[in-house]
Amino acid sequence: MKRYKNIPITKTVNGKEIYQTTKYPSPPVNDDDLYVITQDQDRFDSLAFEYYSDASLWWVISSANPNLPQNSYFPPVGVTLRIPSNLGNVLLNFEKING
Repeated sequence: MKRYKNIPITKTVNGKEIYQTTKYPSPPVNDDDLYVITQDQDRFDSLAFEYYSDASLWWVISSANPNLPQNSYFPPVGVTLRIPSNLGNVLLNFEKING
């Protein structure tokens, strides 16, 4: 499973492959969202796999929790994470801004 499978690759003039800059939408709060308390060894990608069956959707959970550090695979232990439930709309917004 590729963590970056949804990020387009652009080839540079010298033939090297680089990933395009990706913009992530902020998922709106929904009454059906789930809230979980993080535990030791939780990672955004493993939580995305658990709740969405797709580890590459780590950014949905990360973006839904902007109050947390965004520079780590591991959310802090013992904090409440919002897991957005309306994944379809989030992915549509992602396509619109990165089209």
